[in-house]
Order: sequence, then C-alpha cells, then structure tokens
Amino acid sequence: MFGLTIEKFTVIAVLAAFLLGPERLPAAAAGLARMVKGLKELAGGARDRLRDEVGPEFDDVDWQKLDPRQYDPRRIIQDALLDDSPRPTTPASSKTTAVPAQLTEPES
Repeated sequence: MFGLTIEKFTVIAVLAAFLLGPERLPAAAAGLARMVKGLKELAGGARDRLRDEVGPEFDDVDWQKLDPRQYDPRRIIQDALLDDSPRPTTPASSKTTAVPAQLTEPES
C-alpha cells in the first residue's frame, strides 16, 4: 500500500513518537484510526452508490482492464499499428465543405 515497507513504517512511527511525545501519541493514534475508518466507510459508500446507479452491469465490468497502472503507451501504439481491420474510406472528390451561414457575406 503506497510503497510502505516495514522499515519505512517503523521510521515514521519512531519519528511520530519522538515528535508528539508520550502525552499526545495515544490521542494522535486514535485520531488516525478514526480517519482511516472514515475513509473506508466513504469508499464503501461510493462503491455501493455506484452499484446502485449502474445496476447489474456493475458486476460485469472488468475493473482490472480499467486500472490506470495497466496503461502502456507502447502496447497501445503497437496494437493500433498492427490492427488489420478495414477503415472506412471516402473518396476525396465526394467530400464537401459547408460554410456556416454566419461566415457568408450578406447579400445587398
């Protein structure tokens, strides 16, 4: 979680104990516990609200596929270049350009 190893967590705990002191440390730990519990409830509520709004399709969504950590621009470009599906083409002569009415000069 957030790249915290046991060594980093230990250093943070020792610094907190040193900076806060023995008098304020229990209150700070209790406040941190309340904050973490509140964040978990907030995330759970958001998930439930999303499930209610999306409906039964919510369970069918492949969340692993939508994970931004899976984004690899090299793979996306490679897939786009190797895509052999036919593209719709239009002849250049059939293209027409319309001029918006606002850009034309009024007739006198």
